[in-house]
Order: sequence, then structure tokens, then C-alpha cells
Amino acid sequence: MEYLELFLSFMKIGFTSFGGMSMIPLILEEMQTHRWMSAEDLTNLVAIAEMTPGPLGINCATFAGMQTAGVPGGIIAVTGVLMPAFTLTLLVAVFFTKFRKSRLMEKIMSYVKPICIAMILAVILTLSRENYITDGKPDLIGIGIGLGMLYLIQKRKWSVPKVIGCSAGLGVILYGMIFRMPVL
Repeated sequence: MEYLELFLSFMKIGFTSFGGMSMIPLILEEMQTHRWMSAEDLTNLVAIAEMTPGPLGINCATFAGMQTAGVPGGIIAVTGVLMPAFTLTLLVAVFFTKFRKSRLMEKIMSYVKPICIAMILAVILTLSRENYITDGKPDLIGIGIGLGMLYLIQKRKWSVPKVIGCSAGLGVILYGMIFRMPVL
């Protein structure tokens, strides 16, 4: 019975939250309602979930489930929190496959694609302003590194991890020289 309650609690959290920090109040409520964890345990749970790699909701579900019912509880809690996303994704995939060739779907996709591209461009512009403009002036070093990395990815076909490492190294060296900050 505890496994079923654990599954249903985390499925409810998965359906009613939007991931990340928005899950914490719901997890807190469920854990205290069922008396599975104390407030102190939950504080530790969030701290551990934040420190470990991976999505916060899945980490919280893993730790809360294991604290409540051991390894099976962890598996059940993660399954519960992932069930909504899995179900919705599966439904979308089924309907998309079924209606992919329909005129209505083609019409919808003709609107969705440009909207997605516009959203991605908006994010790129926002991040570019944040990263390439300092005190109202263009950051020429940052722009140079960005353009250099774009060249390496597009023309030289470097892998993303290699480009990230290269740009980090260049940033440390170039900004360290200009601002005379100690290079570690």
C-alpha cells in the first residue's frame, strides 16, 4: 500500500508542477501529509538533490522514495514523477504519427515551426546581450571567442565539448591578461 501511495503522490507532483524548484513545495506537502519525512529531512533532501547531477525533480523523487521505502521506493517515486511526462509524450507521438500526413497537421506545423525558430532566436538575442555587451559596450573579446568557436563548429566540425573547453581556456587566458586577474 505504501508503494502505491508513493507512486500516486509523485505522479500528482509530476502532473501539477513544472519541474525544478516548483516541485519542492509539493514534495514537502506530500512528505509531511503522509508523515514520510520531517521538515529537516526535506531540507537535507533538497540540498542533496541540488548538489547531484540531473533534474531536481528526479533527484528529489529518488531520495524521498529511498528514504521512505528503500530502493524499491526510489524506483517507484521516480516512475511516478516521470509518468505524466512519459504519458503526454507518448500521446503526442501517437497522434502525431497518426495525423502526420493530414492537412490540419501540416497547417499546424507550418505555424509551429516559425514560432519555435522565433523563440530560439529570442533566447539567442537575449543571451547575446547578456554575454557580449558589458556596461553598454560590445565585449570584443567575448565576440571574438564566440565567432571563433562558431567557425570551429561549423567549418572544422569540432565537437561541442572540445569547443567548450577551448572557449573556457581562451576566456581564462584572455580575460586574465586584460584584467590582470590571476590565472588559476
